[in-house]
Order: sequence, then C-alpha cells, then structure tokens
Amino acid sequence: MTSSVVFEWMAEAGAKLAECKHDNPFEILGPHPHERNWIVRIWMPEAEQVKLQIGGSEVDMSTPNHPWLFEVVVNKDPGKKYRAKILRGAIEHEQNDPWAFRDEWMGEVDRHLFAEGNHHHIWQKMGAHLLEIDDVKGVMFCLWAPNARTVSVIGEWNSWDGRHHPMQKRQGGNWELFIPGIEEGDLYKYEIRTQKGHCYQKADPYGFQHEVRPATSSLITKENSYNWKDKKWMTNRDSKNALSQPISVYEMHLGSWMHGSLDNPPIEKNGKVRDGVPAAEMKPGARFLTYLELKDKLIPYVKDKGFTHIELMPISEHPFDGSWGYQVTGWYAPTSRYGTPNEFREFVDSCHAEGIGVILDWVPGHFPKDGHGLAFFDGSHLYEHSDPKIGEHKEWGTLIFNYSRNEVRNFLVANLVFWFEQFHIDGIRVDAVASMLYRDYLRPDGEWIPNENGGNENIEAVTFLQQANHVLFQHFPGALSIAEESTTWPMVTKPTDMGGLGFNLKWNMGWMHDMLDYFELDPWFRQFNQNNITFSIWYNYTENFMLALSHDEVVHGKSHLLHKMPGDDWQKYSNTRALLAYMWTHPGKKTIFMGMEFGQRQEWNVWGDLQWDLLNFEPHKGIQNLIRDLNSLYKSKPSLWKDDFNEYGFQWIDCTDTQHSVISFMRRASETEEWLVIIANFTPETHSNYKVGVPKHGFYKEILNTDAERYGGSNLGNMGGKTTQSWGIHGYEHSLELCLPPLSLLVFSHESNQI
Repeated sequence: MTSSVVFEWMAEAGAKLAECKHDNPFEILGPHPHERNWIVRIWMPEAEQVKLQIGGSEVDMSTPNHPWLFEVVVNKDPGKKYRAKILRGAIEHEQNDPWAFRDEWMGEVDRHLFAEGNHHHIWQKMGAHLLEIDDVKGVMFCLWAPNARTVSVIGEWNSWDGRHHPMQKRQGGNWELFIPGIEEGDLYKYEIRTQKGHCYQKADPYGFQHEVRPATSSLITKENSYNWKDKKWMTNRDSKNALSQPISVYEMHLGSWMHGSLDNPPIEKNGKVRDGVPAAEMKPGARFLTYLELKDKLIPYVKDKGFTHIELMPISEHPFDGSWGYQVTGWYAPTSRYGTPNEFREFVDSCHAEGIGVILDWVPGHFPKDGHGLAFFDGSHLYEHSDPKIGEHKEWGTLIFNYSRNEVRNFLVANLVFWFEQFHIDGIRVDAVASMLYRDYLRPDGEWIPNENGGNENIEAVTFLQQANHVLFQHFPGALSIAEESTTWPMVTKPTDMGGLGFNLKWNMGWMHDMLDYFELDPWFRQFNQNNITFSIWYNYTENFMLALSHDEVVHGKSHLLHKMPGDDWQKYSNTRALLAYMWTHPGKKTIFMGMEFGQRQEWNVWGDLQWDLLNFEPHKGIQNLIRDLNSLYKSKPSLWKDDFNEYGFQWIDCTDTQHSVISFMRRASETEEWLVIIANFTPETHSNYKVGVPKHGFYKEILNTDAERYGGSNLGNMGGKTTQSWGIHGYEHSLELCLPPLSLLVFSHESNQI
C-alpha cells in the first residue's frame, strides 16, 4: 500500500477504535513487521504522551494517524515485555501493552467442543482468569457474544470507559483480551455495542464472583486456591450407590435461618472487619451471617438433629433477596452476600468433615430480565428464545433458556460440573422441572407453540436434562440429582439410555398434596379419606421418590406445617408429630424445610429469622426431640431406607380400617432379617386392645412412640413392648394387642422369638 493509503487506513482504524466500532484491534495494535523493521502501535485514549520502554531505553512515540494511536518503529521484534510510560492528565504511569499478547486463548478443540455443546469445563476458558504470560501478570478475558459489533472490558483501571480496552473477536463469536496489571479483587464488566449501536454493560456470565447487590459488577477471583480436606468423603461418596443410603435432608435458606447483628460485624481471617450486609427489608440492625459463621452455627445444629444432608435454596448470585435465589444472574459464583467463594468452599468442607452432604437448588429453567444479566445479551436473543410464546414465563417475569442452542446447553451443563468440581457439592435439586418439560406450562390457549410433532412436550428441554444428568453421573457417580417434577411425566428417574430423564430421585408431589389434604381434615372426616394416606404406595415403585415438605408449602398464605393441622394446640402438635413420623417410616428419602423441625408457627419470611424463641416451650422442644430421634432411628435401621425402591421393602398389614383411621405396615431390608412393624392412629381417640397381625411370634419392642412425654405427648403406650398372642388376624397366625395413643405413630422391632 502507498503511504497515503496506509495513512487513510490507519486514520479510519483510529476513528473506529475511538467510537468503539473496531472488532479486530490486533490488526493494527501491538508489534507488527514494518518493511525491514517492526512498528509498535499502542492505543491510549486521552493520553498526552507515550514513551516506549524497550531494551533499557525509552523512545518517544508519535501520533501521525490519530491523536490516541501512538506508534514508533523499532529495529527488531519487541516481544511481549516492552512497556509504555504514559502521561495523561498530568499523571504519569507505566504499564505493559495488552495488544502485545496476541496468542489465541480458546484453541480449535475448545471452540469445537463448545460449538457442539460438549465442553464440560468451558469455564476454564470463558470468564476472567488470572494468568502469568511470559513473566507478565494479568487477566485473560474471554466472552461469547457472537452477534455483538464490538466488546470492551471496563473497570476501575480504565474509569469504566469502553474506549480503552476493546477486545479481539475470534472464531465462533468469542472475544478475547489479556490485560496486564489487573489483580485479584478488581471489578469489571463487559461493554457490548450491538449491531444497531446500542450500548450495554453486562456482568460476566462466567464470572466467579460478583458484587453484593445492588451493585452488579463482577470481581476478579482466583480459581483452585482452596486446600480441600475432604478426599476421604469424596472417594467414599462416589464409590457408593446413593439410593441405597439413608438420605434425610434439611432444606434451608441461608439468609433467613438466623441473622447476626450489625453491632457485631464479622471478622475476616486477615483480621479486617467486614461490613455487614443487611437485606432490604430486614429488621433494623440485622445482617446476614457469613459462610464462616454459618459453618460454626449451622453445621453443629444440623448434625445434632441427625440430618444427612443440607439443601441450600439457590446461592448462585442473584440481585433480589425476595426471589429467594431463584432468579439467577451469576451462574458460576456463590452469592457474595455471605462471603467469598473460598469461604463457601470452607463451609462445604466443614460439612463433609461432620458427615453432612450439601445439595444445591439449581435453576436451569429460567433467568431474570435484569439489565446486567443474560437477557438480550449481545443485542440479540442469545440465551433466550426470541419468541415470547416459547422464551418467556409471563407469570414469573422471567426468560426461558434456548435449549436448542448448543452453546446455551453447554453453558448450563458445564455449570453443573462446575459446582460439583469446584465446590465439592454432593447433589442438586432441579427447580421447576415441569415448567421445562411442557411448552404450555402456565400458558392459556393461543399463547404457546406446539413442538414439531404437534405436541406440548418441550423436546429441546428434555434433551438438555438428559444431557445434564448423563454428564453429571459420568463425572460424579455418587451424586444426587433430584427433580422437582409435579406431573406424571414418565421415567423421570430412569437412565437416559432407556429414554428416561436421568435423575436418580424425584420429589413425590402427589404424596405431599395427599398428606396435607388429609391432615388438614377434622379427624372425624378422615375415615372417608383413608385413600389419601395409602394411595402413594400404589405408584411408589414407578419412580425413585423423595418425600418432601418444602418451603413452597409454608408461604403465600398456606401457613406453616403446625398451623395446617385442625383442633386445639394439643391436637396440632400431635398431628404434626404423627405426620413427620409417617413420613420417616414411609418408603422414600426425606426432605423437610427449616422450622418444621421444631414446629414454627409463622409462615416463612425471607426477611426474618426462624422463631427460635419457640424452643423455650416444651411442645416445640418435643417436636425437635422427635426429629432428632426419627433421624437416629432412620439411620440405624436399614429396613427404613435400604429397599426404598424395591417392593420387598414395604408390606401392608392393614390399610382398610377406615372406621378407626388406623393403618399398619412393615418395613423390611433385603439380605437381612431386620423388619419393623409400624402402626398409626390418625384420630384423637385412644384405641385400647387394638390387634395387629404380625408374621413372627415373640417379643416386639416399642422403639418409637410419638405420644411419648419426651415429645410433648400424653405418654400412653405399651410399657416398652408387647409379646405376641396366638390370635390370627390380617392373614397372620400371630398378633399384638396394643394400646394406640391418640394421633400417634408407633414403631416396633421384633427382638426375639422367645415367648
């Protein structure tokens, strides 16, 4: 090219850079061959003077083409280690040149796997990574935004001005830039210019830490900087079948379990006092507990109550406290409300040290419309469907992921692997699966689009769920993957190679509704509704079920568990104990929401604490004692969990005594001779001399009685146990003549054949 053409080309390039319209800054910036020499160009908006520092000397740079485009000719390739001395606004500083680092970060294999949706560790490339390249420290930024006109990295180091650090567009719609000198803890965003010229500031979809709301920037964070101590736990977990283990889950919301005081701010490990983080509607003077404070308070509590797992309502970064975490903007970051990513790792590590697994709520069904999030990310419907009849939950005010796009599925599937690998979690509970499976979910006629076969199934979402579960168990065979699925969709917990969705557990929503409907009845009417408490057994083996009384059942005017019960306080407590005991003895794994373990009275309030003061009253302490004993009994008796999903594990004795609202059944464990007899009386009447058939003669020890004084009951019972009579009933030659206390459940263990 002639000198005049070069001048016009460079002047045009400088103008495009100044207007944030250049998607190929490496084309002109950095070192380039120049005739027999090399020319170095440095882009430095609003600089008054730039000197090139190379080989121990300084060389003045000129601006022949644009006042912010500095250049100088040198006699050899300067490599990457040259520096620039910059004078701007009477302030002088030195830095390395970002455009000297030209090597591609995302390689061909990475791009190929990402494009086909199979890069299970894509976060190791996307996002912001602290690196050292040729002895120069800095951060490599990588972003997928294929429809953007240009993308810049903005932060405090460049006054949040998108003109300073334009990124290089690579193949596959990826953008890259290494910026020297940026350090851990620095804030950043991406400034995205759309094809129509609009400008958006977006948080990093792959950001590993974000600011506490209402701020929305991402933070530079080190990866893999935590020294885990749970190798034995992880090895043991992945060497066992999770379904053949006892699973008793304490579901909770970290921000409303208990609060701290602003008068007592948390202390970081370096001795620095961290500012309290009050919620928008939290009581004055209150603050969130940190991950480390929760480690010290929550873990001993959960261990003492005997739960095997904690389930955390979503802790991925989210902007609005009132969403309970279900509207996520930071998919690859635990929320900063409670501390740093490494502090959350320490929380999980400490759970494992005490024998407690950690389950996270995971929300791949939708995301919010917040401006800094995924919505209309690069000026196009990148992560969501463009048609609101497919891509929007109008009732929730959120957007639906475009599961037909490989890169979007990859974003979510890799996110699943990320949480298990980076934070050692043990399971997920996938929220609102039904909303993903059906195109017409909560949609009136005319506001949804049938699939290619004319049906209402969301085929793309099914494919995504199958892929996610297949990949999860490929990497973590001992993991739990639990579906909150409220319909009769078949084979939710069947393997993907059989055409199933691939979960290994499904919340039994039918059981939950039947139980609450039954227990809300006045006991006199229960005789006409016996089917409510027995029907679940008829379909129990169609899926691998988890029995769950979750947060959804104690909000929005539904009242808490205790106050769903009819009658006076005595009956409310007794009914609650009977329901919980029936839950623990019924086939299926267990989940209850925080507060149920001691009979919370008020509905759950995301802004407040649990009603811990209720534990000053004996009936509430009694319910808590029952939960502790139920978990202890449950874990010690394989018959209560070993064959949850095998018909051998459950046997009715009698489910037809509607007149007395009494049911009786056995729980058994294969390959053992252990079996238990369970009898429940769901009326407030005492049934004396009640006969129950049993398969073997001998002594039956009463190992649980929900009417015991320890639990707040009237202390009726069977003097520690009963010996069989030779009186045939219920198809058995032997029977027990029992006293059934009111609104109670009893558990008997066959101890001896001796009479």
